[in-house]
Amino acid sequence: MMVGATLVVLLLWCSASVGVETGRPRYHNTVEMEAALRAVADACPDVTRLYSIGTSEEGRELWVLEISDNPGQHEPGEPEFRYTANIHGNEVLGRELLLYLANYLCSRYQAADSRVTRLVDETRIHLIPSLNPDGYEKAAELGHQSYRTSSAHGDYGRYNTRGVNLYRDFPGLGKVLFTNRNNNHKVQNNHLRIPDSYWSRQIANETKAFLKWAETYPFVLGANLHGGSLVAVYPFDLGQNPADLSSYSATADDELYRHLAGTYARAHPTMAKCGARVTCDNLNTTCNGGIKNGASWFSVPGSLLDYSYLGTNAMEVALELGCDKFPAPDELPRLWDDNREPLLSYLEQVHIGIKGFVRNNKGHVMPGAAISVQGIQHDITTAKDGDYWRLLVPGTYRVTAYWKSYEETKTCEVTRDGPATTCDFTLHTDLTSDMHSFLKNNIPDVEASTSGVAGQYQPCAAIAAYLITSTVTILYTILGQ
Repeated sequence: MMVGATLVVLLLWCSASVGVETGRPRYHNTVEMEAALRAVADACPDVTRLYSIGTSEEGRELWVLEISDNPGQHEPGEPEFRYTANIHGNEVLGRELLLYLANYLCSRYQAADSRVTRLVDETRIHLIPSLNPDGYEKAAELGHQSYRTSSAHGDYGRYNTRGVNLYRDFPGLGKVLFTNRNNNHKVQNNHLRIPDSYWSRQIANETKAFLKWAETYPFVLGANLHGGSLVAVYPFDLGQNPADLSSYSATADDELYRHLAGTYARAHPTMAKCGARVTCDNLNTTCNGGIKNGASWFSVPGSLLDYSYLGTNAMEVALELGCDKFPAPDELPRLWDDNREPLLSYLEQVHIGIKGFVRNNKGHVMPGAAISVQGIQHDITTAKDGDYWRLLVPGTYRVTAYWKSYEETKTCEVTRDGPATTCDFTLHTDLTSDMHSFLKNNIPDVEASTSGVAGQYQPCAAIAAYLITSTVTILYTILGQ
């Protein structure tokens, strides 16, 4: 019995590995997808780690393959990147493309390809081929030959098993931002608190797993892969005028987002090729760079794009990879060829802009410090090791690092062809080394709480806790004597 089970597993591993890069193209069900990921992890054990962020509503694991020269740990100063696919269960191309990409990065790293080696050595890459495995299994019942799964408007298997559209199941932070603006309230421009009302409803398991994942890792850039059109979409997804369902809704980083979306579109053979035929709907952006502001297409509340921008440090775009949501298996090699360079080029954008560390005058790192760029009303925060990455297009910027009343401002130059410019900051806080050790050990990488509600790091609360702890210790020592 054990021998038979072992042979089945080995056959799955072999077929999965062969199915990704050689042999007859095919789709991988959930068991085969896991086997394909394990095959890559086995082939490149020194630069991969396979882990799960949770389970779907039907109990299927949500697998992530990490690819890095030091898998399993955040390297201070190294940015983290994510690709997420198959959020809609019947939009299956992205799922297979990430298996191709995992195999490609592994094989080219082993071959000492200079480009891939640089990416793997200098980036912590996370690939989640399917956030909606339950929806995929439902869509696979009909497969690529059914209009209900493959057409641009097909929705069989689109939602999770409870009928939830996972892409729109995220906290509606865009509404929070726009409401505060309209009411002339003080507007916080980053790491907005998730409203209590969000947690009062039933949230999909898949969404909760993604939220925890997004708040645990210091992601800098990501993209989610879809089907049904041919365009790269950038935020905001939510329109700023509730009465207008399709009007441009710009973030403070609109120029940057246009660059990021355009990077993918320009590298694709047809997405930004003016005059290319797009048959699935009346949206043809090929003569407009192959990109589209989400809200100008149609306003979407609670989207992954808007949550990422307003709730975390991560920039994110949505990639619509073609009219056919469930292409024929024989099309997969060609579609991989079409998307290989765009996937790599977009991934490389995690290394643009500025990066560095924020420390105090005694050399201790400052987690939770804010990085503010003059003229761009959107700050980011430093991670647990005091490191930060601020994506920016080429230019000269006045940048301020601040923590409470302490700050330093300097000019940082971002060049067109170079990697991210290093801009380190020193804050003269006059706090003790014990205090900084306490802060570092009591702050999550980005932000997290036991309730799952994102809360911005509060340095005053941390200091108060430290002082109370110290006072109790001193009193205990005195009374004990």
